[in-house]
Amino acid sequence: MPLVRDEAFCIRVWDWSETSQTVSLFARNTGVVRCVAKGAKRENSAFSGGLEALTRGEMIVSLKPGDTLSLLTSWDLLETFPAARRTLSAFHAAMALLDIIQRCIRDQDPHPGLFDSLTAAARMLGTTHSDREAVLNLLWSALVETGHLPELSRDVRADGALAEAAVYAFIPGLGGFSRDAAASTANPEEVWRVRQETLIQLRRLAGGETTSADEATMTRAVRFLASYFSWVFEGDQSALNRFVETLRT
Repeated sequence: MPLVRDEAFCIRVWDWSETSQTVSLFARNTGVVRCVAKGAKRENSAFSGGLEALTRGEMIVSLKPGDTLSLLTSWDLLETFPAARRTLSAFHAAMALLDIIQRCIRDQDPHPGLFDSLTAAARMLGTTHSDREAVLNLLWSALVETGHLPELSRDVRADGALAEAAVYAFIPGLGGFSRDAAASTANPEEVWRVRQETLIQLRRLAGGETTSADEATMTRAVRFLASYFSWVFEGDQSALNRFVETLRT
């Protein structure tokens, strides 16, 4: 099997034996790789700094196809994110970041843009506001990278420009907004009510603006994107859900 050298995030690690571990790595140009790290727990092993979730390093992997575990032959620690362990908010946000990655991409499916977004988000952790912004930014990037970006300007019911309104109807099955929130209850599809301020914040994200919204708007935007992400990627997303449950408007 070929040896692959790549920059990677450790997103999950388990003990496999007294001296070895299994690990899930999200590599920039390789995607998610699940590996056995033989001898990782021994002193003077080839795994510099040890293997720990939410760390960035350089990996060398003997890559194997399919469901077979690859062999991690080397790990050189490059960066840690200590802010994730200083407050409970940052810890929950950090676990949510890793949860997002694990749920939205398949093994060995590279997404360099998403990797860069994860790096930027992990570096933001540290305050209640920046923790929320980090999760919001990564949720947006994950939806963009996987082709599930919500439509923000076109009315998905009227098939025209989305007219201004105080409250919109978001139809997850159609992947976008409609102006007529009141009439939406007469339609069979699932509909969510979303404030205008939330849509404006999403448009800021789409435009690459770095100006942060107020705390309440930021919270609503996180909740909305987390709900849509969970709707798109079905399954257990307990860490992301736990982070959302801690938010207060």
